[in-house]
Amino acid sequence: MYKSKITGVGHYVPENIVTNDDLSKLMNTNDEWITERTGIKERRHRKDRNDSEETSAFLGFKASEMALKNANLTGKDIDYIVFATLSPDYFFPGNGVLLQEMLGCDTIGALDVRNQCSGFVYAMSIANALIVSGTYKNILVVGAEIHSFGLDFTDRGRGVSVIFGDGAGAVVLSATEDENTKGILSVNMHSEGKYAEELAVKFPGSKFGWADRLLTEPEAITPEDIYPVMNGNFVFKHAVTRFPESIMEALTKAGKTIEDLDLLIPHQANIRIAQYVQQLLHLPDEKVFINIQKYGNTTAASIPIALSEAIQEGRMKRGDLVCMSAFGSGFTWGSVLFEY
Repeated sequence: MYKSKITGVGHYVPENIVTNDDLSKLMNTNDEWITERTGIKERRHRKDRNDSEETSAFLGFKASEMALKNANLTGKDIDYIVFATLSPDYFFPGNGVLLQEMLGCDTIGALDVRNQCSGFVYAMSIANALIVSGTYKNILVVGAEIHSFGLDFTDRGRGVSVIFGDGAGAVVLSATEDENTKGILSVNMHSEGKYAEELAVKFPGSKFGWADRLLTEPEAITPEDIYPVMNGNFVFKHAVTRFPESIMEALTKAGKTIEDLDLLIPHQANIRIAQYVQQLLHLPDEKVFINIQKYGNTTAASIPIALSEAIQEGRMKRGDLVCMSAFGSGFTWGSVLFEY
């Protein structure tokens, strides 16, 4: 019986640092306001908002290079790609095929996952199932985002635009039959589509006939259509309920308790959400990894970036019991529990 284990991890963020003070020059905000509400001090944006080179696929490629090196593998060793993003280079095709070409992989399968903030945990659940079934041996799982091209940097959009950043993370998930390796122990995924428009970008979805409207009445396309909209308080209330539910479900399914957990890596959405969940679960600071202060919310990239940094900083070591958990647009949420 095959089990899946993480054999390589990597991350990459643009060099361009955007501080809260930088944003205060573009909109009516300030460092104290942003820090108090989100915990974010700075984030990374690609240097040129309209750059056609530093795309989400490119960021995913750089993170993947690091993960492959860490796993002592090359692109030729990868059997399948699962790429999570809400900001693909094109409306279609997806980023998975672009990454396959960049890495020089064989003509392997490449799947894109469009589950926003929970995209990476959904992608990991898919990769785990493919490995446990014996279908593939080495799968590259990537979360990458370029948010900065599609944010409203005016007073109108400040409640959302101060939160998000650009970045990418990648994991190599490999098959093993080693009896001493536990790897991924449990996964759970959930959704509740009735709240879809509480956190959404409507353009260029097919629901509203955008193509005809752009041609015949372009003035009818409003900023609320093309920029992200978020009911912040509503999202918060659901997130702090679903996070602990999913984490405890993952632990119970694996026959573990919260006391067994060595590290929780939550989606880096908002420091207040993370702190609220931490308090509910009675977890000490050393058992929760937070880096939102440096990168903001990088959506599908936030968990793999945090995972990579936790390893680099010595916060996570082989044999540790780790839970990755996310909640986001959809609503969708879920957790992956594994022994590293």
